[in-house]
Amino acid sequence: MISFLRIEKIAAAIAEKVNWIAAAAVAFTMILITADVALRFFRRPITGTYEIVGFMGTVIIAFALPYTSVQKGHIAVDFLMIKLPWLARVVVNAVNSLVCMVFFAVISWQCVEYARNLKASGEVSATLQMPTYPFIYGVAIGFALLVPVLLIEFIRQLKGAEIQ
Repeated sequence: MISFLRIEKIAAAIAEKVNWIAAAAVAFTMILITADVALRFFRRPITGTYEIVGFMGTVIIAFALPYTSVQKGHIAVDFLMIKLPWLARVVVNAVNSLVCMVFFAVISWQCVEYARNLKASGEVSATLQMPTYPFIYGVAIGFALLVPVLLIEFIRQLKGAEIQ
């Protein structure tokens, strides 16, 4: 049987790998926007830049979320939590992890359903006529990868660990 620590390390490694995809999407977006702005001086803007930037935004957000959660890089409001007793903090953090885990699992499942519907209907973007469903599947994957990270945090809280 795989130990809890090993599962935690595997989840962190996968989250780090998909974070590199998000980082590449950020770099691509920056290059695309810079090129589009520069080419506008010559009256040759890049067609579909707005659409591509929107699609890359979905990749950036969905694939950065698991790593951000592993690294505890999200914004937290501590000024109330630090005033609570230790047990209350553990309970609040455990409930928060559980609710978020269920929430993102449902969102991931619904994204898969939505992507299936978009694929079946042949939906494409307005300017580039590019299929939109792969990006919705990307969001589903990113959110699905967040679920085990939140499960690990939930289990950690049940064991009585305190979030730093």
